[in-house]
Amino acid sequence: MLVARLRGTRMFLLAFGLLACSGPDPGVDDVDSLPVDTNAAVDAFLPDQPIVAADLPPPVDLPQPDTQPSTSFVAVTFNTGTSEGMAHDAPPDDGYTSAHAKLSDLWYGDGLAWTKAVNATKAFLAQVDPDVVAFQEVFYSEDCLNIPADAKKDFICETWQPGDPTVALAVLGPNWQVACHPGKPDKCAAVNKRFGTFQGCASDFCLEGLAGYTIDGCGKGARVGRGVIDLVGGGTITLVSVHSSSGIDAETIDCRVKQVKQVFVDLGDGAPAASGARNLIMGDLNTDPGRLGLLDKSADKWTSYVGPNKAFHFITDIGFTALPTYAGMFNIDHVMSDVFTGSCWSAGATPGHPAVIQAVYFDHKPAVCTIKIPAP
Repeated sequence: MLVARLRGTRMFLLAFGLLACSGPDPGVDDVDSLPVDTNAAVDAFLPDQPIVAADLPPPVDLPQPDTQPSTSFVAVTFNTGTSEGMAHDAPPDDGYTSAHAKLSDLWYGDGLAWTKAVNATKAFLAQVDPDVVAFQEVFYSEDCLNIPADAKKDFICETWQPGDPTVALAVLGPNWQVACHPGKPDKCAAVNKRFGTFQGCASDFCLEGLAGYTIDGCGKGARVGRGVIDLVGGGTITLVSVHSSSGIDAETIDCRVKQVKQVFVDLGDGAPAASGARNLIMGDLNTDPGRLGLLDKSADKWTSYVGPNKAFHFITDIGFTALPTYAGMFNIDHVMSDVFTGSCWSAGATPGHPAVIQAVYFDHKPAVCTIKIPAP
């Protein structure tokens, strides 16, 4: 959505603005009635020479049940949104046109709603098989009730009925729990129930299940959300879901600075969003901390809390040598932690990992991270 706003600006500002789951044997009734010479049978069985250990076959290592706790899990952050400012009508024809893009912007908030992309996202996540996910710009299906019939063709609202799961649950499948930011149903975190469940969320979908607070002057709803996951194996993880404000004007940059402070200083309840014993921060920062520190105060603010010799570190790559994952120039979708480490790849950017869909639709690429759990 930033691309459309920056049309006609200088390249410098364009580059910056782009940020913005027995029986007995049959047939024998009475074994004792059979005429068997038991002495002859025993003599025939016993060998002429005594059995020694060397004559025995080697022991077989039988598989033992896995009683050890998992040492890793998979985390995904994915901004599933789209934008009008993309080459939707360029060949080859992928089925998504500029007309679709206009409807998406007008009625779906540019969130994940095009049916073909929804199905592709579901297939991608089934293949990745994550344990936790942070979504940004995922369409909230209850809003289908407010969309006219002529704007539903090819979108999820064409077939959605009240009672059907919202898009976030639909792409994850069964055995998941989704909790969203207060006032922002397009920004949600999810946990696979084999891994854990959110404290305070008693159902599969909790519309405002994350803790979060609106910042005055920075739009409605919470752009930073906190969810505490009770792990199946014991213990907790505090998951911080982030979708920072988008734009390059001074007011928007200031909002991003305040959102970083919500993560590390005070969410709005007197404690940082990342206030657990083990914290995992994921989302779309709408700035590149590794490249834009001199141009964007919010990028500099991230690296004042996250980086070498700091309490938190990036798990995703940052810096001028990092493989760009956004607009071919930047890295704005990130995963961070205080105690967890790991490695990540990006679908559609990292060699060997194809894009989620072969269509001009997503303007972000998901980051997929294998997170290592430190020994107790």
